[in-house]
Amino acid sequence: MYYSIVGILALSLHLILNNEAMSKETASSSVSASWYRRYLLVLTVYYMSDLLWGFLSDAGITPLVYADTVIYFISMALSVLLWSRFVTEYIGRKGIRSTLLRTGVIMYFAFVIIVIIINVFRPVVFSFSGSNEYVPTLGRYIVFGLQFLLFVILAVYCLIESFKTEDSDRTHYRTVSASTACMAVFTLMQVMFPLLPFFAIASLVSTSLIHVFVEVDEKIARDREMQTALMKAEREQKKTEKARKERETYNNIAESLAEDYDAIYYIEIETGNYREFSASQLYETLKVPKMCKDFYGETRSNVQTYVHPDDREFAKSLYYKDEMLKQLEGKRSYSYKYRVMVNGQPRYFRFSVILTKDKKHFVLYEKDIDDEITAETMRHETQKKHITYGQIAESIASNYDVIYYVDIADMNYVGFTSRNIYGQLVVDRSGYDFFGDAQNNAKHLVHPQDGDKVMSFLNKDYLLSSLEDRKQIDLKYRIIVDESIQHTRLSARITSDREHFIICVENIEAEVQKEKEHMLALNTEKELARRDELTGTKNKTAYSELEKSVQGNIDNGMDYLPFAIAVCDINDLKKVNDSKGHKAGDDHIKSAAKLLCDIFDHSPVFRIGGDEFVIFLRGSDYTERDELIARLRETVLANLVDGKGPIIATGISEYNPESDHSVSDVFNRADNMMYEDKRRIKGSSLRWS
Repeated sequence: MYYSIVGILALSLHLILNNEAMSKETASSSVSASWYRRYLLVLTVYYMSDLLWGFLSDAGITPLVYADTVIYFISMALSVLLWSRFVTEYIGRKGIRSTLLRTGVIMYFAFVIIVIIINVFRPVVFSFSGSNEYVPTLGRYIVFGLQFLLFVILAVYCLIESFKTEDSDRTHYRTVSASTACMAVFTLMQVMFPLLPFFAIASLVSTSLIHVFVEVDEKIARDREMQTALMKAEREQKKTEKARKERETYNNIAESLAEDYDAIYYIEIETGNYREFSASQLYETLKVPKMCKDFYGETRSNVQTYVHPDDREFAKSLYYKDEMLKQLEGKRSYSYKYRVMVNGQPRYFRFSVILTKDKKHFVLYEKDIDDEITAETMRHETQKKHITYGQIAESIASNYDVIYYVDIADMNYVGFTSRNIYGQLVVDRSGYDFFGDAQNNAKHLVHPQDGDKVMSFLNKDYLLSSLEDRKQIDLKYRIIVDESIQHTRLSARITSDREHFIICVENIEAEVQKEKEHMLALNTEKELARRDELTGTKNKTAYSELEKSVQGNIDNGMDYLPFAIAVCDINDLKKVNDSKGHKAGDDHIKSAAKLLCDIFDHSPVFRIGGDEFVIFLRGSDYTERDELIARLRETVLANLVDGKGPIIATGISEYNPESDHSVSDVFNRADNMMYEDKRRIKGSSLRWS
């Protein structure tokens, strides 16, 4: 009965794990997947025969047990055949090794069928005793031996092929190899223990490995590929929709442009053939003849009839192919204007020429701008009348580069440039939308890191609110001119009648550079004031500043970093000065300073007196303070023995947050210890003298 329990568990787990893999084959299934599905179906038959064998054997129904054993061997042999076919198809290598493997497994399957048939007449594989006990014979061992050999060959084949692949394929091949090796091992155990279901266990373990490390992994990969394909299709759909909307937008733009212009012509550059796409009612009244054969010649002829006499020569010079191409060199379009006689009266027309993307056609737009020019002239006159020297004087100085006078209501503006040191102004530019033009120019000129703040500043509502209670607001920013950075200042005011902004632009590069030089000089001066001239170490002033900073942290209850203070004193400096002179004494001090800086190379060294130094130990020097002090004292001892080099007495003390209330507490302990060391050194020198 226990034999059948294992078979029931194996069959249950087999159906749960491989339900999806055994489902109906689809057109998208790979060849290896198809063979694996057949293998799983045959394995189901094998599991059923294996678990039935236990029930039938316990029931003692010999004919049924015999028939079930035959099915057991045939289904097992067929599973070996299908497994090997799955493996060779999955590896996908074409060649003699793959062919030999397939041929060998087919021969094995044929051999099993033959010996099972022979077994009916003569028990060469198995038999049953009179007491209904299963009796294995030589043929059974041969069958399992061949099966073991095939599994070993397949496992080695998969392992070798795995070294030819990378990433997930290598993992999959090695999983198949491990599964096959597992079946080989359990085949041997089945040989040794005929009445235990080892091959069923092996098959279950192998399919579980395939499910976890190959099937699930490949399913994830397929899902990812499907998701990628869906995303690609979605992108294509969006691209198509975007193209449709763009075409619709272009059509709307073209229609709007056509309504805004009096005439639009599409001209073939080489031949001069052209088409007229639109003509306004005003333009139609001119009755300009159009042959559509030679744009250049026809237009020059029409100029003689329809253009103001003073502008005819200028207009004729424009309508030659070479001239139009020359005007378009290095750009996509250009414009010009002249007067056309309409009902006996001259009216200004603007003509714009655009080169198409194929560079084979011109597009010519004609527009009546006489009303615009009249309005612009009147606007300039009006602005000139309203701009007084008093309004400008209260907001500008002669050092501004450009001054803009902006109408708050309609945002029309005039730009002025200061021509001399007395601030005399000349009209330099003008426009209809100051903030729009300013923000467009800022996109090309302003440094990327300053773009947002400039955009925020150049905003009508921001300026109005900011100047509500302030006389002037300023903004410093950077611009890029010829790949170099220039510092600039924007200043904005509002006139006393609150109807205009006065916005000034000033180059402050020289001011910024001067300020940087001043700060550099100031920092250098401060640094020199904290350096000891003789030794190059920090001086007593620098130590006092450090002491105040550390004391402030302690007083404010901060958990200040662990630190220690070492106090050092040079022995016999007076003797050196008296016997060898002050230069030798200075050299002696510098040698001592260098020794301390070399040993305590991660901590600041201060000279606080003629022969006295202080070291503020922190970081790695604090952690290794005992080793560093020992190293210093060993050097001093060697100098004492050799009679060369500085003799330095040292005392060190650590900051204790629980008992120390000031930095001077730590310093005093170290100072006392230094004097003890000094007495010790003098005692040593007496013994060595």
